[in-house]
Amino acid sequence: MTEARASLRADYRTALRDYLGGAGEAALQRAYELGRQAIGEEVGVLEMAALHHETVIAILQRTPAPADHARVISEAGAFFAESLSPFEMASRTFKEAASTLRRLNETLEEEGKRIAHALHDEAGQLLASVYLALEEVACELPGARERLRSVRTLLDGIEDQLRHLSHELRPTILDDLGLVPALEFLAEGVAARSGIAVAVEAAADGRLLPTIETALYRIVKEALTNVTRHAQARRVLVQIRRKERSVFCSVRDDGKGFDVPEALSRRGKRGLGLAGIRERLRPLGGTLDIDSSPGRGTELLISLPVEH
Repeated sequence: MTEARASLRADYRTALRDYLGGAGEAALQRAYELGRQAIGEEVGVLEMAALHHETVIAILQRTPAPADHARVISEAGAFFAESLSPFEMASRTFKEAASTLRRLNETLEEEGKRIAHALHDEAGQLLASVYLALEEVACELPGARERLRSVRTLLDGIEDQLRHLSHELRPTILDDLGLVPALEFLAEGVAARSGIAVAVEAAADGRLLPTIETALYRIVKEALTNVTRHAQARRVLVQIRRKERSVFCSVRDDGKGFDVPEALSRRGKRGLGLAGIRERLRPLGGTLDIDSSPGRGTELLISLPVEH
């Protein structure tokens, strides 16, 4: 036990005894402050409950009259409830922050969608007009045909880059056809570039909410990026299934694996992008579990409520 935790336990016991001894409102204020201290020391609610239980038992053992036991338990409960008030406030703040983050993500995705479609459609139309203009010039100036051909090659490169940027911002196939075709298209591209066999198995009927489809697509994309960069894998299997009011996604590779606790404890580039995946899931009420160890591959298990 750390010195800070030991101090918290001692202070809690003292403050509760003072409150039961008639210290009144001042002791309740102390309970609130101890709750805030507990949050700062990363002490959880269950640990606080255990501390309270131990303290009450110790006090009851020193209270010989059984008739006083009910009063001790009742008044101690009020003290405990006050000590948990900061946890409740923190929970409300977290929920509000998660809601704000979810709305921000939705706004960013919508903006990305708008820009992606502008790149794909409007820029594509402009390039098509330029190609036609070049053909007209080539017909009027036959001697410049070779130079114009080199310009066309440059334009082809620009068109490829615009298509790539559009897909990175928001794959149109995700909007048009849904999650599974988008993941299959993503898997084909990763396999072609990396040489890793990527398979997609899906048992999710119908479309999901746009926010859910977008989150799963981005998460799988990040997971596949991690595999190609770090896993030294030969095969990856992406599975999607829907059960009752949740959708589950698994990304499993046969690579070298890693030490999960060590990866999650890293500072800076934590957890091979795993922290970013969790941040994407949190506003949607989703969870991420990681099953891995050195030498036996990795599986990411994602769960998301279909309705949130």
